[in-house]
Amino acid sequence: MALQRHFVPIISIIFLSLVSCCFCLPDQNPPYNYLDEAYGYDSRAYPSYFTTINVDGKFKDLIKPRTQFITLKKVSAVSVDDFGAKGDGTDDSQAFMKAWKQACSHPGAVLVVPEEKTYLLKPIRFSGPCKANTTVQPCKDAPTALTFYENKNLIVKNLNIEDAQQIHVSFKKCTYVLASNLIVTAPEHSPNTDGIHVTDTQNIQITSSTIRTGDDCISIVNGSQNVKAEDITCGPGHGISIGSLGAGDSKAYVSGVTVNGAKLSGTTNGVRIKTWQGGSGYASNIKFQNIEMFNVTNPIIVDQNYCDQDKPCKDKVILFIYLFIISLSSSAVEVKNVVYQNIKGTSASKVAVKFDCSKKYPCEGIVLENINLEAESSGGAVEASCNNVVQLSQIGPVTPRCP
Repeated sequence: MALQRHFVPIISIIFLSLVSCCFCLPDQNPPYNYLDEAYGYDSRAYPSYFTTINVDGKFKDLIKPRTQFITLKKVSAVSVDDFGAKGDGTDDSQAFMKAWKQACSHPGAVLVVPEEKTYLLKPIRFSGPCKANTTVQPCKDAPTALTFYENKNLIVKNLNIEDAQQIHVSFKKCTYVLASNLIVTAPEHSPNTDGIHVTDTQNIQITSSTIRTGDDCISIVNGSQNVKAEDITCGPGHGISIGSLGAGDSKAYVSGVTVNGAKLSGTTNGVRIKTWQGGSGYASNIKFQNIEMFNVTNPIIVDQNYCDQDKPCKDKVILFIYLFIISLSSSAVEVKNVVYQNIKGTSASKVAVKFDCSKKYPCEGIVLENINLEAESSGGAVEASCNNVVQLSQIGPVTPRCP
């Protein structure tokens, strides 16, 4: 088993699947920033149930706050195997809880998960306070397989997570995050199994990761700013999404998002911005560039009339007159300053570029540059549908072009 050096005292846990846990680093100013500073807003995560995660032996580098940030003096290893964890497909929840209690009661302890095993756990809360400077907070709205909560200067890498029932990896209220070489897999038709979920987090970079799930490969929601995703392989799934934003007439703000260098295959959407009717706020300063699409439905899509619920949304409900009155006063999450650059590949849908924007708050400052999308089946022409877009620029060869 490996001793995790440079970990936060006590809760240096390499998480496992099914572990619903939140943890927090001391609220100190980071010694350096790898991205520009920004500020966010409030949001929420999602519940978690049963899943598994592989431990690949590289977790000694999984979480590494800088050594200037926290210095470890006494480190004692507490292995989950010493408390009866088998990693053979049986329920190891009690063994993990016993090991946690032991680690939590000793200053400077490190909870160790042995290499090359897969542990099966039911939902668990690892709560503090512990015998150290770091506290562990019980979850609110327990997240999915793994949530990083209120962390600064966080590095997460070489992580393999499989078959969560909802979101696999969530970054909530974090700043200065570098996540790399993450592999996330779930069945193609498993609902709400987002791969990487970014909520209320600023200055995060996600690189060299492969996500194959039944929902968004990456979802970026309210309060997130300065988000960079590079070298992403996505599919199957619902693509790379900003949103949804503005559900339940709420305010939502996302800005400074760059997706650079992605390959999407067989997804139900490509690069997507989705906002609910009646919400407010904005999604702005967004760039999708150097992206390849293979048999992707809706390769480029902005949907300001998003409705993901069983009953009809408000502007489809009752009578024409009522709807007309509502439409005069309704709000929308504004979508502005969005660049699509160097995007090519094949579309599974006839409409490859779709801007379904609000009449009252149209999409503004949209740039299409060097776009080459064709039909998957025949290699023929596809169409663009561009409703309620102002200040639209089409630069260089753009196929299909907005009318």
